[in-house]
Amino acid sequence: MKTQFTLIILAVLAGAVLPLQAGLNVQLGKSVQQPIFAAFASFLVGTIGLLIYLVILKLDFLSVIQVKNVSPAVWLAGLLGAFYVAAVIILAPKLGTALTFVLVVAGQMSASLILDHFGLMGLPIKQINWQRLLGIGFLIGGVLLIRKF
Repeated sequence: MKTQFTLIILAVLAGAVLPLQAGLNVQLGKSVQQPIFAAFASFLVGTIGLLIYLVILKLDFLSVIQVKNVSPAVWLAGLLGAFYVAAVIILAPKLGTALTFVLVVAGQMSASLILDHFGLMGLPIKQINWQRLLGIGFLIGGVLLIRKF
């Protein structure tokens, strides 16, 4: 149970840093007048940070050769991440941070329901039911409230 609680806290913290990251990236994009460069810089700094972390962990970089066995499709994850960061940098100043992120969360939840329902990408199947659809309805209601006020 303690591990579950720790994972929940970690997930909440991960979600909490996204608007902060967006705000910082928007500032960078405005300062150089190029939101796509801000996304690039964000990924570059993140890549350097992860590389340092891997060195600290003493990763056996030779073991990474096993990536040659993965499907080429998995490399799309990096492009999807770049799209996400660039989109948030462009959208947050136009829609506001709250509306941008409630729409992002609505998109995440909708896609997650589909992935779960069909067990796509090796995920366990979790059928869509009325309770889950009600949750999406509440998200849409939240979108409408945030948009209006």
